[in-house]
Amino acid sequence: MDLSQDEWMEKYKKVKNHIILDVRTSEEFNEARIPKSILLDFSSPIDFVKGLEPMDKEKVYLVYCRSGNRSSSACAVMTSMGFNKTFNLVGGILEWKGLIQKK
Repeated sequence: MDLSQDEWMEKYKKVKNHIILDVRTSEEFNEARIPKSILLDFSSPIDFVKGLEPMDKEKVYLVYCRSGNRSSSACAVMTSMGFNKTFNLVGGILEWKGLIQKK
């Protein structure tokens, strides 16, 4: 499900035990990221799916990328795998209003 920056921030603040999933490349992740996010590079589909396999499908996943396109696709893949609580950050980290962790 696509969420606006404000809606995503609400989930970020209110939902306990969520997982923040960054689906950008490792280079992008190392430059700047949302604190406590986990990297799972969507540009490597086999590794992306393998990385998801051990994850708890009942948890809430807050998913982001640079602009919201890759994360939208990542959420679709996750949904097809049985993850029912995936939330895409529309506008990605480019429009993120919260904290940013840099190198």
